[in-house]
Amino acid sequence: MIENTSPMDRRIVGSRIPRIPTIAAVIVAAAVLAFVVLFPVAHRWWRADRAIDATTIRTATVTRGDLSRDISVQARVVAALHPTLFSPAQGIISIRTKAGLQAHKGDVLATIESTELRSGLLQAQSQLISLRSDLERQKIVTRQTDLRAQQQVGLATVRLEAARRNLERYQTMFKEGLGNRSDLEAAQDAVQVAEMEQAQAQKELTMGDETLTFDLRNREELVRRQESVSAELQKKVDELTVRAPFDGMVATVNVQDRDAIGPNQAVLTIVNLSSFELELPLPEEYAGETAIGTPAVISFEGRDYTGNVTAISPEVVNSQVTARVAFNGATPAGLKQSQRLTTRLVFESKKNVLKVARGAFVESGGGRVAYVVNGKLAGRRAIALGATSVNEVEVVSGLREGETIVVSDTTPFENANEVLLR
Repeated sequence: MIENTSPMDRRIVGSRIPRIPTIAAVIVAAAVLAFVVLFPVAHRWWRADRAIDATTIRTATVTRGDLSRDISVQARVVAALHPTLFSPAQGIISIRTKAGLQAHKGDVLATIESTELRSGLLQAQSQLISLRSDLERQKIVTRQTDLRAQQQVGLATVRLEAARRNLERYQTMFKEGLGNRSDLEAAQDAVQVAEMEQAQAQKELTMGDETLTFDLRNREELVRRQESVSAELQKKVDELTVRAPFDGMVATVNVQDRDAIGPNQAVLTIVNLSSFELELPLPEEYAGETAIGTPAVISFEGRDYTGNVTAISPEVVNSQVTARVAFNGATPAGLKQSQRLTTRLVFESKKNVLKVARGAFVESGGGRVAYVVNGKLAGRRAIALGATSVNEVEVVSGLREGETIVVSDTTPFENANEVLLR
């Protein structure tokens, strides 16, 4: 029986490795490895003046392409035609419509009772009839006077011919010795008198024609003037019935039914819903660059429509000027009064330029400084910017195509030369 395994054990003699040098070697190797791995990081820390969380910034790459210098604003849709209809005279008004109702061209919107205007029209028409009668009477007098003057010219011509024939007889008799000189001289005097009478009658005929023509023309002018007065009064009387000038909608009614109104008082406003324009406010600094004809791009329901500036307000209100933009071609269907649309005014287009996404770095750096990203570092660099658009800005100098810069606000960088993006 075997009690235990001690008779079977055998001692082994081996070499002993010192433990302290081994531990030291492991520590040295670990230190070298840590130095190799952490040196670049530490080097960046040593170079950087500040450290910024990389998730709080936005970067963009410098590219080359076309750039449009523009401005984007929120424009308001307004009716291109929205006239206000006025009262032509004093009277009592009867309203036949109300705000918000549709109206077709020619529909009666209101009527005005003006006894004064209608009475003035009747008086003007009566005076016109009187002047026309006077004109016709003057025409008759002119013809009669002209006939009498022509008759006098005819009689004077006949007497002149008779006097000349009588003179020829006396001359013949005097040559044959049958007449005396006194009779011949009397016949010569009679011819001269007849010539003077005939000439005077002809002059009176000419002067009479001129006088009668002047009187007739004067009366014709009086008739035409009165016709103009009557036509104007008739137009005002017709305007007492206020009609819709086109198909549209009554926007506002400025008076109440059976109100007493005065001449040229606003009655109502009607808008044409088939023709729209855009009214947009512009910052004062863009007023000098905006001119009539400036191209515009209007965004509506996912599509872009072109237009042009048609009017600019001459005054500045609250540091803004107001401009009007009209669509090129047909107006898009579905527009509504006072609807807001994003509109871009394009001031300039540049081809093949260096550009980068627009961001807050433009304002924070004054357009003269940018931070170029290189790995985990962002270095400060002097730059020059040019034209700006809604989304992009032109790079004139200081950057190269393909470089990446910080386009967000660089105020937290505090003008540091090197910033670590951790």
